[in-house]
Amino acid sequence: MTQNPLEQLSIDRLRRRTSAKWRTHPGDVLPLWVAEMDVPLAGPIADVLRETVELGDTGYPHGDGYVEALAGFAKDRWGWAGVAADRALVVPDVMIGIVEVLRVVTEPGDPVVVNAPVYPPFHAFVAHADRRVVQSPLTAGGRIDLDRLDSTFRELSRQHERVVYLLCNPHNPTGAVHTEDELTTVAELAGRYGVRVVADEIHAPLVLPGAAFVPYLSVAGADDAFSLMSASKAWNLAGLKAALALAGPAAAADLGRIPEEVGHGPSHLGVIAHTAAFASGGDWLDALLAGLDGNRAALGGFVAEHLPELRFLRPEGTYLAWIDCRTLGLHDDAAQGAAGVVTELDGPAQYLLDHARVAVTSGHVFGLGGGGHIRLNFATSRAILTEALTRIEHALRRGPERLGADRAG
Repeated sequence: MTQNPLEQLSIDRLRRRTSAKWRTHPGDVLPLWVAEMDVPLAGPIADVLRETVELGDTGYPHGDGYVEALAGFAKDRWGWAGVAADRALVVPDVMIGIVEVLRVVTEPGDPVVVNAPVYPPFHAFVAHADRRVVQSPLTAGGRIDLDRLDSTFRELSRQHERVVYLLCNPHNPTGAVHTEDELTTVAELAGRYGVRVVADEIHAPLVLPGAAFVPYLSVAGADDAFSLMSASKAWNLAGLKAALALAGPAAAADLGRIPEEVGHGPSHLGVIAHTAAFASGGDWLDALLAGLDGNRAALGGFVAEHLPELRFLRPEGTYLAWIDCRTLGLHDDAAQGAAGVVTELDGPAQYLLDHARVAVTSGHVFGLGGGGHIRLNFATSRAILTEALTRIEHALRRGPERLGADRAG
């Protein structure tokens, strides 16, 4: 049985890394913020990259190996045979792929609906592409509010010829894994109002026990939609750029209108790594998911026992925990107005950085409903997670009112 990847690296070794997670903050800070895992590279990926470098095979990507690997993974894991090479395009990464799809199905100024709170680049990349973000809030339980989505689609379709819904499946930051019923309703609403759906499914392989991933393109009515997938999150490959844009049968022509030069962006090493992940990384992924499930339980148990004033929203997928800290009275509701643009920390995250020396992501950058929350990355060793939570407990027991006093002064 493959060893839990989360328990293979010491903190001293992790601190030798030069990536953003470990170099953004001083050395005494435990970083549980950006979506990067504390794991070694999966063996099959390391092996193929080592061989590639030894061969000097560092030229341009070629062939359909990446698509074929994802197709096999999707069939084995999700029972879905809908990945086809003639309806797929290799793109530099998921967000670049989303922007390129938006450019062929919308015009500048057109509305793009997102379910807030949501991954901050949804706000930033859409705005930078000269499209208008429209926030349709989630339910209090962190799921798609289908009634609210219905009214949002209806209102926008009356005013605009082109409307896009940017779906996050599974949802970042709440960890909701959308059910087949939920996605079928989304497709029905999109068809009713002429809305095109673009699904960010980068966390698709990271569905934890108790839930099942349903590819959006697999549901009835999703023929004219798009999906963006990658091995980036599940195998910790953010630094090896490569993703796939997938089109439903009725969207193939639109995918074909994406400029050919977009396919020049992915790196050859990235394509090789992602291909190996989907083709040969299953055992490693299973061990990771078991470790994440254990960490999810430990995190939930610690919050319930030691931090009952916080509300832990148990994620069904991803390795990200969405925690409501509003009872601490540290946040500023006005701060979330510039989601995806404002980068400074809101009260709870700033307090934990200053007083617990734990870095988490501030909730206000996720948009409406994010103020007063934090997103905590639990893809680390149990020892680091426990130490971080203990620091948080001690900092809060010393009194968060100190931050309020500091502000008042």
